[in-house]
Amino acid sequence: MNTLTVSETRQLATGGAAQYLSFMLGQDMFAIGILAVREILEYAGVTPVPQMPACISGVINLRGTAVPVLDLARRLERAPSPIGKRTCIIVVEVDSDEGAFVIGILVDAVNAVLDIPAADIEPAPSFGAQVRAEMLQGIGKVQEGRFVLLLNVQHVVAASELAALAAGPLAHTS
Repeated sequence: MNTLTVSETRQLATGGAAQYLSFMLGQDMFAIGILAVREILEYAGVTPVPQMPACISGVINLRGTAVPVLDLARRLERAPSPIGKRTCIIVVEVDSDEGAFVIGILVDAVNAVLDIPAADIEPAPSFGAQVRAEMLQGIGKVQEGRFVLLLNVQHVVAASELAALAAGPLAHTS
């Protein structure tokens, strides 16, 4: 069962459009709620960290703080794309049991901010999607009959495979 944030609940109650940052992963378009996004960085490399989960590329230095970087392709059990000119790191902030947690998400290219009305968002399918249902918040209808997979960023970055981050030495840097 997907849980909604307070802002998502308000938007659904009022029938308003929510804003999502859309990005590419291979040939597929994904999006995450704009409220979770802190910034978008041009890819300039990461520093590998031993004994991290396979989907963690390493860390970046973000104004003096070590921020882990999640390779979204690996997290979604896809083959990673080669690093290109448009490769970006989307820095997001998510809530955890220990408080707010900042993590970078490696994507192939950032597209645009989309306004998607609540009426144009369908629940995540329980089968047939290329991504496990618990990772999806839903599927948004965008122009020309296309769809965008709306990721539930909380589930993508806070799953049990990433629990090592909360217990690791990087969790308490500031």
